[in-house]
Formats: sequence, structure tokens, C-alpha cells
Amino acid sequence: MQLRNSIWIFVLGLLLFSCSEQPLYEEVVSFDNREWKQDVKPTYTFEVEDASKVYDFTLSLRTSTDYQYSNLWIFMKTITPDGTVAREPFEIIITNDDGSWVGEKSGSVVTTPLYFRSRKLPKKGKYTFTIEQGITQSTVDEVLDLGFRVEESKGEQ
Repeated sequence: MQLRNSIWIFVLGLLLFSCSEQPLYEEVVSFDNREWKQDVKPTYTFEVEDASKVYDFTLSLRTSTDYQYSNLWIFMKTITPDGTVAREPFEIIITNDDGSWVGEKSGSVVTTPLYFRSRKLPKKGKYTFTIEQGITQSTVDEVLDLGFRVEESKGEQ
């Protein structure tokens, strides 16, 4: 009887997993020696086939609990299919005023998301996003990796 229940749990898990929607794009760039140097600029490129859809973007910064700042400024350079280039600054808030973590902490790793929800990409074709760290020092220590995820919007705000 226990084997039969295990098989049903396995089949149910498989069905639930296979029904979950896959993102349009997802990639993580890791930094050597927990250092994000100014000359390292993670680049994420993907194709948009339907310009009528609305997308949610998530940039996920993973730091160690030894990260010494409460935030991190970044620049995001966007290149659209027609070659238009835009460069915008964004602040990733890592700790609250009381020193508690904004993101999710697991052991000595903190994952802090930056959301861009319900965004329309105006043209079909290839989009490239390049992320630069935007501080005055040449290296940001205790940064593990930076993930970029694009998925069709679920309409949540």
C-alpha cells in the first residue's frame, strides 16, 4: 500500500511540475570570488515573438550576509530590436532602515529581487539587457550572482 501511495504522489508531483509555466527567459551570471568588478557587465539576450503580450521582469541579486551596504546602484542598458539604446539607473534596496534584510535570507545568502511588472516590449525581435554596477569603487564585494528572469505577466501588481 505504501508503494502505491508513493507512486500516486510521484505522478501528482510530475503533473504539477509539468503544468507550471516556463519563463520566456532566465539566466544567472555568477561572479568570481564574490566580487562584482566594474568591467564585468552581465548581459542577457532573448527573443520576443509576440509584441502584444505584457511581461514581468525580475532581477535577482544574491549577496552574502557579509555585504556591507544597505543598497546597490545599477545601470541597465537596453538595446531593442531596431537598435535603440536606453540606459537607466536603478537602486536595489538590500536592507531596511533597521538593518533587517529586504530579500529572502537562507543561511548566509540573501536574495534581493528588483521587479519590473507589466512591461510591454514594443517590437518583435531580439532584446539585450546589460547590467553595470554603479558605485564609485571598482569592486563590490560579497556579491554572488545576478539573475534575470522574463515571464508573461499574470496581471499581479
